[in-house]
Amino acid sequence: MTFLLNWLFTSIAIAIADWFVPGIFVLGTVEPWLCYIFTGLFLSLVNSLVKPIITVLALPLTIITLGLFQLMVNGLMLQLASSLSLNLLGSGIVAANFVSAFVGAIIVSIMCTILGVKKH
Repeated sequence: MTFLLNWLFTSIAIAIADWFVPGIFVLGTVEPWLCYIFTGLFLSLVNSLVKPIITVLALPLTIITLGLFQLMVNGLMLQLASSLSLNLLGSGIVAANFVSAFVGAIIVSIMCTILGVKKH
């Protein structure tokens, strides 16, 4: 049940990021809300499975930059989730460049915190 709530709240956060960031847009043949759901699913999976490994590997850079590198890791995870959603399901969100993904990841992180998404 917790994963389903996290998935729902992450999808809502992605929709909000799409609304705020001009470089993020929906791509696919399905309704936009399904694109948010698909990307939210993959972002939840990526944050559960891949992000802990990347966080440990990037720990020296995170320490040197006083934690700011973790924001770049969040942007990379959003781009990875977007890529997986588009390649595996044919629909999702697209970030025009890394700056859009970076800003979108910051908004998604803030919204997930507000909505109460539990990080794994």
